[in-house]
Amino acid sequence: MHPAEGPGDEGRLAGKINHLIAVRHPDTRRRPGYTRLAEEIRESTGARLSGTYLWELATGRKRNPTVDQVAVLASYFGVPAEYFLNDEVADRVNAQISLASALRNAKVRDIALRADGLAPQTLDTILAIVTEARKVQQLSPVEDVE
Repeated sequence: MHPAEGPGDEGRLAGKINHLIAVRHPDTRRRPGYTRLAEEIRESTGARLSGTYLWELATGRKRNPTVDQVAVLASYFGVPAEYFLNDEVADRVNAQISLASALRNAKVRDIALRADGLAPQTLDTILAIVTEARKVQQLSPVEDVE
């Protein structure tokens, strides 16, 4: 079982690792354990991290991976190495990940494409409607994207 899925919950590095695991494997019931993740990392990057070491990083028991280990994690998760070292970079990457994740939904993509070219006032109205729909469905608010 993986700890909390938000970045920063159990330490900055651990939170970032858990967040990326959750993004890569969103279905918690089918999410692989650390041993399997370590195998995926080896298969993907050619580098070896043990399942135990990955678990130690993800739970905050280990906090100082080597530069090479950070590079391996970055390669596997498809983020820049600075993601693990710089919170501003992590915030930017997380915003990009959230957008990419939302755009996987065909209906979200369709809404975005149909909204392109509408007048600013119309876009504001649509945004207000979507914001209210999220409240009605008791979904968390979405941060404004610039």
